[in-house]
Amino acid sequence: MATLYQLHSTIDNLHPSCDKLALTWRRGDRIILLGAAAAYLDWLQAYLDDSDVTEVAGIYALASDITKLAVSSTDKLKLDTKLTAILTDEQWVNMTQDKQFDKVVTIA
Repeated sequence: MATLYQLHSTIDNLHPSCDKLALTWRRGDRIILLGAAAAYLDWLQAYLDDSDVTEVAGIYALASDITKLAVSSTDKLKLDTKLTAILTDEQWVNMTQDKQFDKVVTIA
């Protein structure tokens, strides 16, 4: 079984949020970035590389959150090439109900 982590964080809280995530991380867990957290994907990856978080099965973001970011930011961040997938709200809900996850944890 795996855990689906929903990470809703500002840049100021991203590192402590990653530390919390690392406390219960298991190989094969996944992360969904909520809100503006998608804009900090590169920082997230750097913090994960420095922690005990390894073998991430996927990192996702919501399409509705990405559309709220400035177009110039999304172009520079290249989220569409760095994320495992960009999810619709329906896909997000379906993922949280997927039986492969024994729990869904929100870190905010």
